[in-house]
Amino acid sequence: MKRGGGSESSESATPLGFRYCRLGRTLLDEHGNINGDVPFADLARYVYLLETGVPIPKRPQKNCPLLGVHRGRAIYLLYNGVLGDRRPQGGNVLTSAILADLPTPDDKHHAPNGIERVVYGEACRLGEATLRRERVTFRQIPYSLREA
Repeated sequence: MKRGGGSESSESATPLGFRYCRLGRTLLDEHGNINGDVPFADLARYVYLLETGVPIPKRPQKNCPLLGVHRGRAIYLLYNGVLGDRRPQGGNVLTSAILADLPTPDDKHHAPNGIERVVYGEACRLGEATLRRERVTFRQIPYSLREA
């Protein structure tokens, strides 16, 4: 996958084991901002690949910021109203309320214990001490998407 562009795997593979990809929308515009018409699922695939180095294992669930777990890290994306709306209390900004409500890989209701969490979002209203205590690494979008 090329940085700044989405892709989808083709259903067919060659006899030599190569798979072809079909390019999707450009994720980032010429200024490095996220394209307004990029669906959550496309951005989720890119974020997961960027963070883990491997493709997302399953299709991103609608209205669920948890993208998956890789090597003991839960990867989350707070974008485009995935938790309801675009206000800070709606889910694009990491607040204490949003942090407390992040789904776990197991029960989808409580913060995971003993697992590191990487959260991509527009902004973070939590202090460094809280992030350390809760084992959260925050990455701001779109800036963290360009730093890779």
